[in-house]
Amino acid sequence: MKGLVVKNTGSWYTVRTDDGQFFDCKIKGSFRLKGIRSTNPVAVGDKVTVSPLSTEASATAFITDIDDRRNYIIRKSQNLSKQSHILAANIDQAFLMVTVSHPQTSTTFIDRFVASAEAYQVPVVLLFNKTDLLDDDERRYQQMLVNLYETVGYECHEVSVANGDGLEKILPLLNGKITLLSGNSGVGKSSLINKLVPGVHLRTAEISNAHDTGMHTTTFSEMIPIESSTSQPSYIIDTPGIKGFGTFDMEAEELTSYFKELFHFSKNCRFSNCTHTHEPGCAVLKALEEHYIAESRYQSYLSMLNDKDDGKYRAAY
Repeated sequence: MKGLVVKNTGSWYTVRTDDGQFFDCKIKGSFRLKGIRSTNPVAVGDKVTVSPLSTEASATAFITDIDDRRNYIIRKSQNLSKQSHILAANIDQAFLMVTVSHPQTSTTFIDRFVASAEAYQVPVVLLFNKTDLLDDDERRYQQMLVNLYETVGYECHEVSVANGDGLEKILPLLNGKITLLSGNSGVGKSSLINKLVPGVHLRTAEISNAHDTGMHTTTFSEMIPIESSTSQPSYIIDTPGIKGFGTFDMEAEELTSYFKELFHFSKNCRFSNCTHTHEPGCAVLKALEEHYIAESRYQSYLSMLNDKDDGKYRAAY
């Protein structure tokens, strides 16, 4: 029996089968022997094969197989450096919600996320939330970031979930697509879903006044259906807030291609294996010096390049 994983609590998976039934599932023991180095070998968005248990009154089943994924968003597990954590699989796009204040999202976090998405050909839209809380300096900083990422090639939207500003532009982007919603804790992901999907009532929490940081309210990943005006269903995947984004299974020689502007200039480097750190004739370093590449983006590239040497999770603060 084929189905779609719509919820992952960490120990159980909820699967909606092709005929509309819902099963609470465990993973078949032998499934873990396939060499998947992940804290969650099955992720929300996976298409799986399930084997229902024979107990008539129990809607439970085993997941016995997983279909090949067309893409996924993956990060290094925070506590297990040699394992990964898959945020979601088989998605059409990712929305990364960020805030320049209350709490502040670092550019390193943004760059690590979008580079990981580039690695698996997942388009990213950046949502800058809490515009209603910004003072003049913060507003100028946010506009600078919007200009930076739009210039690089990412769609950006400035919104205020609290008062509804800009949300009219978001709903059409979700139509007929499976969208991963991600970001730091406290940036307003659950509040956004509550506004977009009436009646879902996800739990939210206030920002910690002591540290201006968010507190986890979503503790599991879930695929939430959204009303669609097309023949294709629309879903938004709610995920727990994450503090850092450690990269996983990225080769150093591939990394440049995940930074759009670095890749553009790298074609003119003297050496084909240029690391863009010290080599003579490096077109990337020349573009950096001439301000065609933002210093923050280049520093994010270096931090990810160093991941390979460090061999450990690097939190993005």
